[in-house]
Parts: sequence; structure tokens; C-alpha cells
Amino acid sequence: MRAAIILAAGQGTRMKSHHPKVMHALAGRPMIRHLLAAVEAVFDRVVVVVGPGMAALERAVAPHATVVQAERLGTGHAARQAAPALEGFEGDVAVLYGDCPLITEGTLRRLVDARAGADLALLAMRPADPAGYGRLVTEGAQLRRIVEHADATEEERAIGLCNAGVVCAEARHLFRWLGALRSDNRQGEFYLTDVVASADGEGLRVRAVEAPEAELRGINSRAELAVAEAEVQARLRRAAMDGGATLVMPASVHLAWDTRLGRDVVVEPHVVFAPGVVVEDGAAIRAFSHLESCVVRRDAVIGPFARLRPGTEVGEGAHVGNFVELKATKLGAGAKANHLSYIGDATVGEGANIGAGTITCNYDGVHKHRTEIGEGAFIGSDTALVAPVRVGARAVTAAGSVITEDVPAEALAIARGRQVNKPNRPAKKKEA
Repeated sequence: MRAAIILAAGQGTRMKSHHPKVMHALAGRPMIRHLLAAVEAVFDRVVVVVGPGMAALERAVAPHATVVQAERLGTGHAARQAAPALEGFEGDVAVLYGDCPLITEGTLRRLVDARAGADLALLAMRPADPAGYGRLVTEGAQLRRIVEHADATEEERAIGLCNAGVVCAEARHLFRWLGALRSDNRQGEFYLTDVVASADGEGLRVRAVEAPEAELRGINSRAELAVAEAEVQARLRRAAMDGGATLVMPASVHLAWDTRLGRDVVVEPHVVFAPGVVVEDGAAIRAFSHLESCVVRRDAVIGPFARLRPGTEVGEGAHVGNFVELKATKLGAGAKANHLSYIGDATVGEGANIGAGTITCNYDGVHKHRTEIGEGAFIGSDTALVAPVRVGARAVTAAGSVITEDVPAEALAIARGRQVNKPNRPAKKKEA
């Protein structure tokens, strides 16, 4: 059995935010959930250490246990708070940081594998700029101690191998070391890193596992959040392309953590995928489109400049064109809405054609109402469909109509003022 303690009580003052630092989003979900996804694949139990008044964070990490660090007295003190939640636990325990969300499952498995051959294992990195990181003082394979940057000598600051903050040991050892921590340092805090010196002082084996800086760097500011977002996006794009999708200009495409792109999907530049999007094989998402919580079936074409909002399903081979917005709408197979339309709270049958400028008037100021358009129907340009209303199969609405009543199947509905031509009107105006 393995357990993980995630330290997430930090307020993130450098974020200048009203929200806990670990609740800031990467690829559309809180950074803490990214870390939990990797942790859950390796560890059997999880305890998250939160700060006072962080109810939203507690909900975000559910169903995992949470404990509150009432006083922020350092990382070692934070890890101690999890001891009651793991009382009697006899397996390995790892301590991780909620603001280091990019650690992969593979790296965590290497950590626990290293623990099997040592009494204490921890993650380390060689950052391009080591300023601010604790340095690892080694002797051969043995890690002797970690010295915090603020407490390091110039010689120690020259060490390139840096602490990433993640440690793993048997519960019986870890909680004994945590209980013995002292705060006699410049910061007056209890450092988690001091467990290394405790283990080494007992003659136990301490080993460091190196991993890439991109996985292990922490997020303490908006700028660092942006760097992490870029790393997450790079991973997601690689995965999408490895899965058979074509991203014409990958760096311009923004993916969500759960975006699913099928084989032979083509995504043109400057497309944004918010969470909850599934695009099936062979579909094309053209430039400058925005998709959120929707499904695009096989061989459909979306965009350019299209917006698919939550609850939308675009059928196989259907077309959604430029400046068309769909919300909570099912567009049937082969149906087309190619130009300048808003279709909300609607069902559109197979093969129907939605003319340019069509609007479903779905909101009466209090309630939303649905529009039903039958298969093969033809909605003329600039039609306003005032819901609730139904247009039957293969029916036609004349251009410029305001449809307020149901249209029977195969009927033509005309709902507009009759055209009146005034002869010689321009000439009379000039004479006046």
C-alpha cells in the first residue's frame, strides 16, 4: 500500500488572487487536479493539506481526505498535519506539493521504485536557473542533506542538483522524522527537507531520483502559471498528433485537458477547445473556431469562425460555417448551417438547410424554449423562429419570415409584409 500527502495550504500571495494558488487552472482544470491524476495512478490513499477557509479546494479534491494546517509554519509542519489521517498506515508515504502539478505518472513510479532500494527517496532536478531552490549535498550515491537557498553558502549555491520537494519513505520513518523537526533556521520554519539529514544521521540509505525541470518546477506567480500552461499544451498537442490528428499550426491550437480528437481529424490554426469536447474521426475544425462541451461526429466540418457551445452535437457529415453559433442543439447528419446564424435549444433533422442569418428565438425573458426542424427542411435566409415552434420535414420558410406557428411537413411558410412597389418614386423625390 502507498499513500500520498499533498501540501496545498499555500495562499499564493504572488498570484495576487482571492483563490487558493492550486485552484488556478491549467488546460481548463485546477492545477491540483492535474497532480491528483498522476498521484491516483500510483498511490492508494491521498491526504490533501489545505489552509483555513478553503472550502472550494476541499470540494475540488473530493473524495480524498483533507486536513487543515491552521498555522503556516513550513513544509515539514504542513506534512505533520496529515499524520492523524494516516494513523496506523504501514506502507510507503510520499509528500508532494500541490503547486507542482506537472509531475507525470512515470516519474512517480520511478520514485517509488527507488524507495524500494533505499530508506528515503526524493525527486531532484538540474534547473537552468537554480536560484531559490534547495541544494542537494551528496557523497557518492548517498544524499547527505539539503540546504535551503537562504541558508546556503556560496559553495553550496554552486551545486547544480536541486531539491524538487517530493520525498518518499516508509510511514514509520517519515512521521518519526517529521516529529523531530526543529525550526532553528533563518525562516523560523519546520523544513520538510530536514528529514534527509535525519535519515542520513541514522545511517539509512538516501537516494535522489533526477527528473526533468519541466515536470518539477513549482508555480508561484501568474508568469510561472503561463509557463506551465505552455508545457501542458505542448504535451496535449503531442498526444493529439500521436493519436492521428493533424494540427496544421500546433502552437496556435489551445486544447483542454480532456479534449478527444479522433484519427484524421484536421484542426486549422487558432482553434480553442474548452473542456468537454469530443471530435470523431475525419472531422475538420477550421480556423478561429471555439468549441466547448460538445460532440462533433465523423466527417463533419466546423468553421471557420464557428462557436459550438455546451450541449451541442453536430451529426455525421454536417456543416457548421462561418459566424454560426450553436447552443444545446442537435444538428442532424448532413445538415448545414453555413452562414451567420444562431441556433439555440434546437433539434435540426438530417439533411436540413439553415439559411444565412437564421435565428432561433429561444428565450422569452424568463424561460428557454425549443425549436424543432424536420429532416430535409429548408429555412430561408434571415428567418426568425420564435420558440416553441416546429417546422415539419421538407417544409420551407420564405426568406425574411418570422415564424411563430408550427409549419406542417412539406409546406411553404411565408410570414412577412407584402412588398409594395411605388412607381417613379425617385423622380418625384428629386422634383420636390
